[in-house]
Amino acid sequence: MLNPEKISSSLLLEGDADTAYRDPAAFYRNGVIYLYFTLVESRNGCDPLEFVAMTATRDLIEFSPVRKLTPGDVALNYSSPGNVIEYNGIYYLCCQTYCRENGEKFGNGRSRLQLMHSGDLVNWSEPELIRVKGCDVPEKEMGRMIDPYLFRAPGEKRFRCFYKQNGCSVSTSPDLVNWTPLGHFDCGENVSVVSDRPGHYLLYHSPDNGIGCKESGDLEHWKDCGAPLTLGQAEWPWASGRLTAGTVLDLRESHDCILLFFHGSGGSGEEECFDNYASLGVAWSKDFIHWKWK
Repeated sequence: MLNPEKISSSLLLEGDADTAYRDPAAFYRNGVIYLYFTLVESRNGCDPLEFVAMTATRDLIEFSPVRKLTPGDVALNYSSPGNVIEYNGIYYLCCQTYCRENGEKFGNGRSRLQLMHSGDLVNWSEPELIRVKGCDVPEKEMGRMIDPYLFRAPGEKRFRCFYKQNGCSVSTSPDLVNWTPLGHFDCGENVSVVSDRPGHYLLYHSPDNGIGCKESGDLEHWKDCGAPLTLGQAEWPWASGRLTAGTVLDLRESHDCILLFFHGSGGSGEEECFDNYASLGVAWSKDFIHWKWK
């Protein structure tokens, strides 16, 4: 039985001089938490390579070996898994390309949103472009976009894709293929959306530091609620540079808890480590308000 109080540390996967773990996404099925993330490998003086990778756990204590889900290619750098959804008996995982083939620190203007599918949450298809601007818009005219998150509200037939472009942009689709843009609103990156109670939604995102939160009753009009969460950052050397990329896994029905996954970067606080010394962490709550960590 999963009980986060039994873990010895909120630090789950620790980065080092050659490795970074970033941008977590989590999905629960049949007693197993499937944890997806960006794996960055910086070795032998070569350009850093980014992968969508995964591990699995039942208790947040023992984890399966890290498994890469995408190929290594600096011109693609598949990364930043947003979340997993189930649709017509198939699992879908959204992610991005973060193209850095010219030695850029950040993904260039070719970065786009991608979608993978699976029947077992472990073996995944090759990523395919998500045409959030509409099927008739050429890829080269879509503009730089990163950090997708898919959400379908209870009772709704249409999906929403939240992604970073002009703040947070939103598109809708009835089938994950045909998309219509809705607009955009002011927001940080790494958006994660959850319904905390019927007809009410929380959106977690990344300001300069910490995990910000907005609330809405209609998924269109958002207002800030509270200061950004920094959890135990003041006591965590592994998160001294930045704490960010929070995503929520609501397990209230099965385990009477809510898990908040995030990544912490080492560094001075003025400049976070980006391609190394980034680690995945977890906090937990029963009400989305009071959070615990170790």
